[in-house]
Amino acid sequence: MSAVSERGADHAPGDRPGLALLIVDDSATMRAMVKRAATLSGVEIDAILEAGNGREALDVLEQHEIDAVFTDINMPVMNGVELLQRMADRGRWDRVLRVIISTDGSEVRRQQVSGLNVSQYVQKPVRPEAVCDVLSTLVSAR
Repeated sequence: MSAVSERGADHAPGDRPGLALLIVDDSATMRAMVKRAATLSGVEIDAILEAGNGREALDVLEQHEIDAVFTDINMPVMNGVELLQRMADRGRWDRVLRVIISTDGSEVRRQQVSGLNVSQYVQKPVRPEAVCDVLSTLVSAR
């Protein structure tokens, strides 16, 4: 299900010097790539958590204070669109930065998530620079 690395993510947002990230993808390889890019970004990371689908991601969001969710779209059990819809339905996650990382960057797909507070859309394969840009944006908004 989820894995925590770096320091724990059970602190309140103001108590953590770094960011808490949640990477949601059914591919362990892709999660590892995004995780590596985040750790090499130069941005202070407090915790990186992982989930293999949207259902697991909701469980992580319920248990941890998260600053940003990087999610794939096409996953089993609960896909990324369903995850984003559930997040949008609950006001408590309004401040969480939502980033889609997907091979499907079509206009139809982008329209599908247009009202779900998606901040950025990163095309797979993920370039480390893209993850760095997203994290820099988050740090400057903090």
